[in-house]
Amino acid sequence: MLRNISRIAAAVLGSAALAATAVLPAAAAGHGHSPARHHRSAVVLGAIQYDSPGRDDHSNRSLNAEYVTVKNTGRMPVNLRGWTLSDRAGHTYRFGNVRLGGHSQVRVHTGIGRDNRWDLYQDRRDYVWDNHRGTAVLSNDHRRVVDIESWGRGHRH
Repeated sequence: MLRNISRIAAAVLGSAALAATAVLPAAAAGHGHSPARHHRSAVVLGAIQYDSPGRDDHSNRSLNAEYVTVKNTGRMPVNLRGWTLSDRAGHTYRFGNVRLGGHSQVRVHTGIGRDNRWDLYQDRRDYVWDNHRGTAVLSNDHRRVVDIESWGRGHRH
């Protein structure tokens, strides 16, 4: 009987160790954010160009040089209809009927433009993303936060 208890204990400990190693890569892939704070999704935030290169002259060219990349890290396509991209100040972009293919990405530009497979436009006439400190929040169509990225001094999620 003692031998059976030892085998059961070894199996439980081995399973716990295996589960712990499976969780570590998932947390690392989430940009260092706690997985418990976000709804698990294959769609995440990618590169963010929050400081438009050159002078901030409010030209459409400058506005469109400010963007947030949304990436589908999974194999299956995802329809982003009803998803939102927002900042802490309340600026919100709502995705229309956008199908993001597996292992693909789209850039969401601040300025005015014509949407296509690779680029979407918020059609704004002012900057959204703060050059010094800011946060981009991606939420799904059920208003659940799926990813957050912050930058600048003293940033917090």
